[in-house]
Amino acid sequence: MKHSKLWTLAAILTFCGTTAVMTACKESKPQESITVQQVTSEELIRTSQSWDGVELPDYLQGSPELVAVKYVFPAGQKLGWHHHPVMNYGVLIQGELTIIGQDGKEKTVHEGEAVVEMVNTIHHGENRGTKPVILYMFYLSQEGLPLAVQHPEIPLE
Repeated sequence: MKHSKLWTLAAILTFCGTTAVMTACKESKPQESITVQQVTSEELIRTSQSWDGVELPDYLQGSPELVAVKYVFPAGQKLGWHHHPVMNYGVLIQGELTIIGQDGKEKTVHEGEAVVEMVNTIHHGENRGTKPVILYMFYLSQEGLPLAVQHPEIPLE
C-alpha cells in the first residue's frame, strides 16, 4: 500500500511538473534580439612634437609622476604667460581654446581635439568663445617639479 501511494504521488508530481514546463514554454515569448555594443578606440594623436612643431625633449631621469588635471576656462578668460618644464598633452572636451606663443604663433584647439603643449617655451591660453572651455591635461612629471612656471612680469594684452 505504501508503495502504491508513493508511485501515485510520484506520477502526480511528474505530471504537474511536465505540465508546468510545457505551459511555461508555450507561454514564453521569443527573446528579443540583443544588440551587443563593441568597445571602440580612436587614436587622437601620436607625435614627437608640440603643437608648434618643436621636437619634444627626452624623458626625465628617475621615477615618473603622472598628473591629470581638469581645467575650466570661463568664456573670455585668459590664462597668464607661463611655461611647462615637463611634457604634457590633453584633450579639449568643450569649447575652443587658443594657445599663443610668446613669438606670436597661435593654435586654436577645438572640441574633441588633442593637443601637445609646448615644453620650456613661454605661452598663454585664451577662451575667445562664448561658452566655458573644459580641458583635460596629462603631465609626465616627477615628484617636486611644478607643472607650470608663471611669468607675471610679461603683461597680457
